[in-house]
Amino acid sequence: MPSNGEWVIETRGLTKRFRGGRLAVDRLDLTVESGSVFGFLGPNGSGKTTTIRMLMGLVEPTAGTARVLGRPMPASVRQVMPEVGALIEGPALYGFLTGRENLVRYDAADPAAEPRTRPARVAAALDRVGLGAVAGKKARAYSLGMKQRLALAAALLRPRRLLVLDEPTNGLDPQGMREIRTLIRGLAAEGTTVFLSSHLLDEIEQVCTQAAVMAGGRLLVQAPVAQLSAGVRGRLTVTTPDPARAVRTLRRHGVADLQVAEEKVTGEPPGNRPGEQPVDLADLNAALVEDGVRVRAFGLERPSLEDAFLALTGEGFDVAG
Repeated sequence: MPSNGEWVIETRGLTKRFRGGRLAVDRLDLTVESGSVFGFLGPNGSGKTTTIRMLMGLVEPTAGTARVLGRPMPASVRQVMPEVGALIEGPALYGFLTGRENLVRYDAADPAAEPRTRPARVAAALDRVGLGAVAGKKARAYSLGMKQRLALAAALLRPRRLLVLDEPTNGLDPQGMREIRTLIRGLAAEGTTVFLSSHLLDEIEQVCTQAAVMAGGRLLVQAPVAQLSAGVRGRLTVTTPDPARAVRTLRRHGVADLQVAEEKVTGEPPGNRPGEQPVDLADLNAALVEDGVRVRAFGLERPSLEDAFLALTGEGFDVAG
């Protein structure tokens, strides 16, 4: 386990209660290791965005502590933020300026930025997010995905120790999403720690090494991504030309949430829910055969991060989270 000096983000008992008594974040203990790509997940109202805003010094905690790059926040915001690139709650751009002019203005507002290298750094950031060819267009003519790329370019104008990204692929087409994922992996390979908040569970699985799941303002779990789904059983899948008969048999043996798509029957086997005894899959297969169901394929699908999320939170994932 890293020493305290290797935690890029560390919170202890971090709490935020808003006026009226609403508890948004409840005693959060979170650690993000240097060099990791860290996924931050949670349903609507989980406290995800409030946590990010406290980490960035935008919101004062009610109780507890937050340290970013080894310094207390928000007290050290002036020292910390020059080493942090952030894309939070969507891009804020000047529509009447070109993409290049937006970045020049962002860079000029950074007291730590070197003016002599500005043109080269702006050009490099635009190229890195795939906007070099449209850098001369007005930002108001950009699509949502292009605006998202431009905001990300602003965060990359200088080398950063930490990059905080809130829904970085929002509005991008599949090709654009792949390019941003590749960019994130490249940044991590260069030593930048990436803190990624996303509602796309597939994105977290493909990019992140560690993840935390929030619900109701509390941290449910923090673990390597591969471990999050390790304790979750996948859905039972049966391929058969007799789906109706298979459904009757599986239901009789306790398989829940049965769904049929042509010759494919899926369901949640006993043991996936708290208090249930796991069923021997060989017994289920034998029961299908005994009932005259022609089984062409039988087994458990690989559990996904979404399966783990549902098991942890008991609810679906809300994109507004």
